[in-house]
Order: sequence, then structure tokens, then C-alpha cells
Amino acid sequence: MTKKRWLLLILVIAAVAIGAKSYYDTNVLHTGDVTFTTGEIPADTSIRMLQISDVHNKQFGGDNQALIHAAENADPDMIVVTGDLVDKGTSSMEPMLQLMEALTNVTEKIYFVTGNHEYDNPHTQTLLEGLKERGITILDNTNRQVEVNGAVINLAGIDDHYTNHDNMTGAFQGINEEHYTILLSHAPLVVRDETAARADLVLSGHTHGRQVRFPIIGGLISPGEKLFPTYDKGTYSFASGSHLYIDSGLGTSVLPIRFLNQSQMTVVTVEGQT
Repeated sequence: MTKKRWLLLILVIAAVAIGAKSYYDTNVLHTGDVTFTTGEIPADTSIRMLQISDVHNKQFGGDNQALIHAAENADPDMIVVTGDLVDKGTSSMEPMLQLMEALTNVTEKIYFVTGNHEYDNPHTQTLLEGLKERGITILDNTNRQVEVNGAVINLAGIDDHYTNHDNMTGAFQGINEEHYTILLSHAPLVVRDETAARADLVLSGHTHGRQVRFPIIGGLISPGEKLFPTYDKGTYSFASGSHLYIDSGLGTSVLPIRFLNQSQMTVVTVEGQT
């Protein structure tokens, strides 16, 4: 075989491998795990939260059964949905409402905050009303005190920061800061607001983990951000002692592919320590 034919064969094999990996990363979901410790809940307790972000109306199996089964296997005490459940072009809210209704069988404690695609979608009010009808709590610049396994935490949430619908003052109004505080914010850049430092942990999405990543250099861009954004995925710690966790999400935007950045949701565990 000539060198030219060998080169062509190698290119074909590489293209097939890249295509297969991209298909896998886009369509097979992974459940990640991250743990934070605190002295603000009893030492013998823990809280398991399943964070779901940036679904963008995507289906994993018929009627999202793969996602639902993964949520059941995660066995969370609560579920937090950090925005972009639908895409801005989604015309029917029914698939995501059916998904959320199924998740209420996993846990009754489900909390939702809006993302930028909710605000860009003309049918979002139908979605929000449907979530409320299913008993899902919408944290629209508000907070709740939640008790799980004998531990009490504050759960605050803001409307989408990226589209300037957030009200941090409202989200923290009347909050008891003796308790561990979690802030749900679709966009991670909310951490630039000094009020966010009142939260021990900020859970975000929006970036898709830069969606398409490359060896060595990582991802190039995330939705709505400049090249090589400061915050793209994973855990970040700050001098105030607070943490930011960015889930890279389940769906896609702009390009319907992921590469070296598998679709995921995350079990976020908060453990008590002495």
C-alpha cells in the first residue's frame, strides 16, 4: 500500500473514531460526584443533591427513560435544576414537563431556577406554570429553608443572571446565615457579585463545560462568553471560603455535539464535619 493510501486510511479511521466519541459524549449521559464539607450541619449527617442543568429539551432514550433511571439510581434527597431545561427554540413544553413529573417520583424536593434560554423562549410561562402544578419549587430571587436527614440548610435561587433578571438582595432576604447556604444560579459569573459570597456554595451551569474540548488546550469557548473563559466546569474555591461548582450539563446549544465533554448530571453531597 502506498504512503498516500496509508495516510488516507489513517484519516478515515481517525474521523470514524472522532465521530463515534462525539456521538457517545453527546448521547450517553454520565453521573458525576462532588463532595463539600461543612461544620454548619451535624457531623453525622449528609445531604445528596442531584444537579441537573442545561437539558435543552434533549432526550436520553424514549421519554427520557435513561435520564430518569439514572436519577433513580443516584437516590438523591433533593433535585436542583439550574436552568435551560428547554432551548430557546423549543415549541412544546410537554416533553420537559413529563420529565419533571417523572422526577417527582424520585424525590418531592425539586427546585428550579431559570436560565437564559427560558427567557428567550416565548412559551416559558407555560413551562413555569406546569412546573408549579407538579409541585416543583421555583426559586425566582427567593430562598427556602430545607431540612434533610436532620440537617437544615438555606437554598436560595436567582432568575437568570446572564439576561439581567437576577435580584441577589431578594434571593437573600430574611435568610438565616447560621445555616449552610447554597445559591442556585444558572450563570456562574454571578460570583463576581460580592453578595454571592454570602453563599457557602454556588451551583451553576450555562457553560456546557465549553461543550467541545480538545486534548491539552481544553475548550475554546462557552455560551455567551469570550475565548478561554475563567469559569467553565468543575469546582472553584474563593478566599471568602465559598465554592462554585459548574455542571457541564446534559444538552447542547448552537452545535448539536459534544466532544471530550460527556453529557452529565452531578450528585453534589454536603457532609457535616466536626
